[in-house]
Amino acid sequence: MSVTGAALWVSLSAKTIRRKIAAGELRAYRCGKTIRIKTDDLEAMMRPVPSANDW
Repeated sequence: MSVTGAALWVSLSAKTIRRKIAAGELRAYRCGKTIRIKTDDLEAMMRPVPSANDW
């Protein structure tokens, strides 16, 4: 998935996705001149929000 596609999928900006890649929080792969992100890596980046029962 492209940086733009990943940003749309997780409701973040492309700039934020690039920051997360640079910080090592999100894996990305260079394919020629483009950067690609696996959907599994996007899902791994997300954290569940605790419910009231988890407190």
